[in-house]
Amino acid sequence: MVPTAADLWLLNQVATAMRAFAFDRHIINSYEQFSRSFSTIRADDLREEINRQYVNKRFWPDALLSLNPRFRSGPTVDRLVGDGTLDEATGKIFRLPGPLYQHQAESIAKARAGKSYVVTTGTGSGKSLCFFVPIVDAIVRARKAHQPRGTRAVIVYPMNALANSQINEIEKFIAQSGLPEALKPVVRRYTGQESQEERQGIAKEPPDILLTNFMMAELLLTRQDELDTKVIDQTRGVQFIVLDEFHTYRGRQGADVAILVRRLRNRCTPDKAPICIGTSATMANAEESGSRAQAVAAVAARLFGMPMGPDAVIDESLQRTTDDGLQLQHIRPKLANVLRAELSHGLTDEKLRTHPLAGRDRGRRFSGIQTAPVHLRCGRGLHNPHRVTPGAVRWST
Repeated sequence: MVPTAADLWLLNQVATAMRAFAFDRHIINSYEQFSRSFSTIRADDLREEINRQYVNKRFWPDALLSLNPRFRSGPTVDRLVGDGTLDEATGKIFRLPGPLYQHQAESIAKARAGKSYVVTTGTGSGKSLCFFVPIVDAIVRARKAHQPRGTRAVIVYPMNALANSQINEIEKFIAQSGLPEALKPVVRRYTGQESQEERQGIAKEPPDILLTNFMMAELLLTRQDELDTKVIDQTRGVQFIVLDEFHTYRGRQGADVAILVRRLRNRCTPDKAPICIGTSATMANAEESGSRAQAVAAVAARLFGMPMGPDAVIDESLQRTTDDGLQLQHIRPKLANVLRAELSHGLTDEKLRTHPLAGRDRGRRFSGIQTAPVHLRCGRGLHNPHRVTPGAVRWST
């Protein structure tokens, strides 16, 4: 029997998953050998107990296999440029392969209206674009209006790895834009990793966007250093204050960051409230969307020191991959035969979309089939993963 194209596709996806699990086992086995290499246990009872702990996976969890949802599409960047929401130069910087997601478009609209907001959407939803697009748009409009140069956005990250990753991604967007140098936004990092020469350059020529962490931001405001004073003075009139990975600021650290934001606002924008933006994937995990929005808004209000209601919370909007027209009353006669039959290995995406087990009863999926796209997820960056190949595996340990 000659395998069909669908059979080969399915085998490839299974092979991808198996490679992921094989790599997972390789990492764990290597780490186990490393951790056991420090000592030799001679007592039989103690050695047996430790071996039992390793066998029971006491020191690491199983691999996490999950499906990424399909986020609802919104307008394209070209469309937003066409209706004046975004500047033409912004459109040249953010040349995306597909349309924006709906939550990204909502974020841009909030920022254009001068309103603060919090984005709480899942992993892989392109949350970084929810603040970079409106920030860059404000910068290029100011450049065209010949407004005085200065730092218009301060983005605070909980750790340097995120700042390092995102400065590389946003600089790629800017570099490929083809815009004249006079219009290109300048992005700089000030996290404590920089050399004295780099710090002097930032103090001499203020960047449009400053990426930092909350510890360095605190030092900028309090340390009696000439370079730091120049850097923070250049943020006077800042338009945007962004807290990325919002959920990490809790307890004592949350209180410290809340005070930091108030100091930054009092020092840099005493006469006009900036647009404050928070992002988090973790906060999207709650039972009731209404109560979740209220809770997120309350946290944001405490951190940013300004009133924020549930309407300031931008949640994810999901789009079903399967056919919404499949209702229980239409497919009930087919269910018995489908459940008794073996699952075909030749199920393509199109067949799964209209499969009887993919139906819904009063808006809820009643089957175990989920055909949302999934993908291998490693790291985080500025991305808008439309048209993701279904079947690949997102996993982590």
